This record gives sequence, C-alpha cells and structure tokens, in this order.
Amino acid sequence: MSNFSLFSPAKINLYLAITGRRADGYHDLVSVVAPLNWGDTLHVTTASDTVLTCDDPTLAIDETNLILKATAAFRADTGWKDGVHFRLDKRIPVGAGLGGGSSNAVAALRALNQLAGYPLDHDGLRHIAAGLGADCVLFLEDTPVMMRGRGEIIERLSTAEHARFMGRRLLLFKPGFGVSTAWAYAQMARDPANYLSSNLAEAHWQSWREAPAVQLGELCQNNMEQVVFTKYPALPALYSGLTEQFGLQPHMSGSGSASFIILEEGTDPAQVASYIREAWGPHAFVLSVALA
Repeated sequence: MSNFSLFSPAKINLYLAITGRRADGYHDLVSVVAPLNWGDTLHVTTASDTVLTCDDPTLAIDETNLILKATAAFRADTGWKDGVHFRLDKRIPVGAGLGGGSSNAVAALRALNQLAGYPLDHDGLRHIAAGLGADCVLFLEDTPVMMRGRGEIIERLSTAEHARFMGRRLLLFKPGFGVSTAWAYAQMARDPANYLSSNLAEAHWQSWREAPAVQLGELCQNNMEQVVFTKYPALPALYSGLTEQFGLQPHMSGSGSASFIILEEGTDPAQVASYIREAWGPHAFVLSVALA
C-alpha cells in the first residue's frame, strides 16, 4: 500500500488582462501568475475503490470535483484502473480566484502518475491538465509564469524576473462571500469595452519586465475588477479605505473575491488585518503569505 501527501498551492494573479472572448466560448488573457507558499494538502492512499473525502463539509466531493475529473481523465489516457483514496485538507477558500480546484486537480494528476509508475512525462500531464481547466496547466510549473491564450500557453519567467517576485510577502484577504468565475466572465462578455486590447496588455508587461528598478506593485492590474465591483461594492469600499488609511493599493486575484496587498517595508500587517476584519466582520479571511 502506498501512502503519501502532496502540497497543493494557491496562486495569485499579479497581473490579469482579459483581452476578448474566443469563438469556443473561452476568453483570451494575458496574466502573470505566481504560486504561494500556502495552500491545501492532498493525502493519497491506494485502496480498493476510488473515493474523495475532505475536511471542509461544504466542498462537493462527487464527480463534479476536479480531483475526480482528473482521475477519470488520467485513467482514460493511461488505462490505469487502481483505486485511490484522496483525502483533502482544504485551506484555500472556494470562489476566491486563488485556483484551489485547479491546484487540487494537478496534485491528483501528479499523485496518480506516481502511483502508476510515471507513465506520463511533463507534456503528457500538461495535455490532461489543459483539458481540465484554464488554470490547471500553470500548477505544473511550480514557479511564476506568464499565461496566454485561455491559460494553456505558459511561459516560464527568467531567473532575473523570478527574483523580483520570490519571497515577497503579501496580505491575502477575502470577504465572507465568493464570486462565481462563470458569472464574472459572462459579465465581461456583455460589453466589449470591458476588455483590454492584447497590444496594451502585452505592452504593460513588457514595460515592467524591461525596467528592473520598477516595483512589483507597478505590475499589478486586473481588468475584471470593474465588473465584479459593480455587484460587490464591499470590495471597492474596502480598497478605498485601505488606500486612505494606509496608503496601500489592493488588487483582486482572478475573478475574486480574494484580494491581496504587497507588503512593503514599514507596513504593519497586523494593523491592516485588524482594519479589514473590522470592516468585513468575523467571516473575513485574512492571512499573511509569501510568493513561492
């Protein structure tokens, strides 16, 4: 019997530009994404049948869960049929824009590949991951990446670019509600003015990467904020308060509802966290994390 655990990190979209809707219904994007040093843990044990359990009772653990979808896709691709007990310690909030489900799916693929004796190389895993969801492929890289297309085109950052990210502290925070990714993208599609042209999106990235002295905060933008804020005014209200009180510029990750602040020297994270909890109440999630 095999029994082991895999870390399943959350991600942050430091930069996200949605540039248009594709003919296949997906959206094109340009995004700089970095994994965090914090996330879920997937425990894996060989078993007679395949089952998923989770310490979060609100999480769906049926065939709609990406872990079991990844298992079905792996079996279809490799023919491997053994049973597996997945036990997920869930820390990444659902509906947060932090990629928890996609990260879990990739952890499952890696676990299955290990159990099956590594029938798939990196490209084989990438092929399956791309079919599971737009965010899945990036979690195979374990490093900050540039995503393009619908998320399946991945460019690893250079060593120098990675060094500008690595170890930087963030304050991650989320209100008591989540945001549906499908709803947010549908709202983007309602008005072409919501999109940023691909030329402008690429120009912003190139401007930052060619200026090593420019701070990480200058890279951070997200044009999904404009549609999410119209339905969830608690987000822009808190952003304004954090700017007025502390001189900070928060940013939303993905389609939200999680946001982040890059912690600069002299910022007291405990004081900022206290302000957020006072504004959003006891259900607010606030955590100090670091970019991996």
